[in-house]
Amino acid sequence: MEMRKSCGFFLLLLLLVFASPEVVVQTEGRVCESQSHGFHGLCNRDHNCALVCRNEGFSGGRCKGFRRRCFCTRIC
Repeated sequence: MEMRKSCGFFLLLLLLVFASPEVVVQTEGRVCESQSHGFHGLCNRDHNCALVCRNEGFSGGRCKGFRRRCFCTRIC
């Protein structure tokens, strides 16, 4: 009877180990910002700013500040 309990416990342990999802921890690097040279006018939408920044070689962009300027971003 003791052997059955230990085998059952072992099978349950294996099931828990192999059935659990893998946990992947992503780390983020530092984000560098630079004011866009190609965006002109008032920056109202982040999407428009990001499109201009991608054409300048950055990974994205966003509108920032009181004066609503377009700042391009990339992982550095």
